[in-house]
Amino acid sequence: MSITYKDAGVDIEKGDALVEKIKLKVKSTYGSRVRSGVGGFACLYEVGDRLLAAGTDGVGTKLALAKKLDKHDTIGIDLVAMCVNDILCTGAQPLFFMDYLATGKLDVDTASHVLDGIVEGCLQSECALIGGETAEMPGMYANGEYDLAGFAVGEVKPDEVLDGSRVGEGDVLIGLPSSGFHSNGYSLVRKLINDDETELMQAALAPTKIYWKAIKGLLEKQLLNGVSHVTGGGLLNIPRINEGFAYQIDSLDFKEQAPAFMLEIAARANTTDKELFRTFNMGVGLVCIVSADKVDEVLQALKDNGEQPVLMGHVKAGAGEVYLPDGSQV
Repeated sequence: MSITYKDAGVDIEKGDALVEKIKLKVKSTYGSRVRSGVGGFACLYEVGDRLLAAGTDGVGTKLALAKKLDKHDTIGIDLVAMCVNDILCTGAQPLFFMDYLATGKLDVDTASHVLDGIVEGCLQSECALIGGETAEMPGMYANGEYDLAGFAVGEVKPDEVLDGSRVGEGDVLIGLPSSGFHSNGYSLVRKLINDDETELMQAALAPTKIYWKAIKGLLEKQLLNGVSHVTGGGLLNIPRINEGFAYQIDSLDFKEQAPAFMLEIAARANTTDKELFRTFNMGVGLVCIVSADKVDEVLQALKDNGEQPVLMGHVKAGAGEVYLPDGSQV
């Protein structure tokens, strides 16, 4: 029997529909300094000769695994990663981070472990943790329960911003490996792990990879035409770079390079590649779009940074579609 993300209680289409519904309301608040708002990976706001890039996110029900294993020292890395990886998609350098922790009753040891992870995430991102908020809300959360939200801000020069305008037909898609499911799809992941599979749970708790150090040199040299953070919605995140083109996945070989625990859990869903690639990152957490004549230089630079980049596909004429090698749409 197959099980999908929707079966697990998460409806991606409804989430997309909400964004579309609120766009006009949100835009009614914009002033002349808003360069890019709701709908992208991160927002851009003009400040002098710079654009500030801002992003916010949480870690979803991955928190339930952290609680079950009583392991809270890496979930903070996830929190930073989900926010920082989003602002990287604008070409921005991370500047600072803020966190929000809500709980029924504050457990100092648990909160301290969470903070350890947030600090580590900020060190990996080379950004400052400049503040945060802790809220005790008895009656809203049970004792021992907590939730997290994070907020990252970066900066980018106007002539260096990645807004999709550099993308063109024939550009190449280069994928950077993920460390696992990152922080998406856990409502389904948890349904696919048995209560006694502690080792598999521990593997699934692997923190989200932060890509700043891997691509900062490429951003400085303006070698990238676009960047996509592969989160909820899987490969459907790629067209968010520029919906004026289609994106052809030429090979699914990268899936076989995904962590073994990820492939094991995904196989239990007993579903199609299309569904898997709409739900999980399936081994690629960041997709870079590069001009064909820059591919070798970019691949070498990534390898020099310890990455194992994979050639995934190319850009072609279209209107926001993502095609798998068999010609079907994701």
